[in-house]
Amino acid sequence: MDFKYLTELMNSLSQRGIPGGDIVVYRDHEELYRYTVSTPDNTSGMKLHGNELYFMYSCSKVITCTAALQLFSQGKFLMRDPISSVLPEFRDIRVRCGAYTVEPNREITFRDLFTMTSGLSYNLTSAYLQNVGERTGGRSPLCDVVRGIAKMPLDFHPGEQFGYGLSHDVLARAVEVISGMSFEEYAKKNIFTPCGMIESTFRFNSAIAEKMATQYRFNDKTGRAEQIPLTNMYVLGSEYESGGAGLISSVRDYILFADALACGGVAATGEQILSGHMIDMMRTNCLNENQLAEFAAQWHCYDGYGYGFGVRTMMDTSVGNPGPYGEFGWHGAAGSYVLIDPENHLSLFYAQHMLNNQEEYVLPRIKHCLYGTHQA
Repeated sequence: MDFKYLTELMNSLSQRGIPGGDIVVYRDHEELYRYTVSTPDNTSGMKLHGNELYFMYSCSKVITCTAALQLFSQGKFLMRDPISSVLPEFRDIRVRCGAYTVEPNREITFRDLFTMTSGLSYNLTSAYLQNVGERTGGRSPLCDVVRGIAKMPLDFHPGEQFGYGLSHDVLARAVEVISGMSFEEYAKKNIFTPCGMIESTFRFNSAIAEKMATQYRFNDKTGRAEQIPLTNMYVLGSEYESGGAGLISSVRDYILFADALACGGVAATGEQILSGHMIDMMRTNCLNENQLAEFAAQWHCYDGYGYGFGVRTMMDTSVGNPGPYGEFGWHGAAGSYVLIDPENHLSLFYAQHMLNNQEEYVLPRIKHCLYGTHQA
């Protein structure tokens, strides 16, 4: 493969105000390409060297859904099972209807959580969640936060619409209850260690902070990236292991996970973290026509995609989106992006650390440059 176009794209990021990025491509457990770039005149932050840690934000979701699918594959639950079967606090959920709330048409199921059709919102400022932080002295353990989430009225009846929200944080808590481990412990034992990921964690501390890339936010008015503190607004407390947005990882770690899913669930270590059948289910579109329209309205960078079990999934190349049917992955708020292609055993991971990340420009171009030169 010729990675000339990817290199040119990476070198052009500074023209968009992006202070740097790191990208890697694997096929069949082998690294084909790695390139790290920093803006030469960036004096406010640290230059990237390729060994930094990043807030993965919503790239966490692919890890979380993989963890839950491992338990699903062991018969621990069915997709149609109500989530209240393991989290009884969800038995008394309500749905917002104007100024009132009403009973839901049915309970939230595991499938609803995976596919973002649960009705749960991303209202991080909810009084129910704020109260958890106050009551626990800022710790906000996952179990307490999820109890708070269960008190928040749903935006719609379960299964009726697509709505990006806290579903995967709840799914992480379900993993804890079913497995009897903390979410961090479960992920380390069943995903991180089998894949050889030695730098990934859901817990932030001072030692982690020393290894992290400088974080920025792009200012639309000035056209420049401005350095911001190393905080993650989606992590609601010191003990909150957020399945939706709490992962901290590196490019060299995350690609090992992506490579495993691209190779039938088998990691470079030889460990099987998920079966090929589970991966095929994961990357099958689960949304109906109306829900697909809601998905497309929110994610303009994903023309031709549907949404499966926690991931975008390629459905239609006729809109000018190259790559094979069933290529899948997701992205994060600061610009992380994972592409997984089981047909070609190909995977790509890209990281930058800038909120207001210009994903609609960057992410499709990364994919186009990859498939513009890749020969199946």
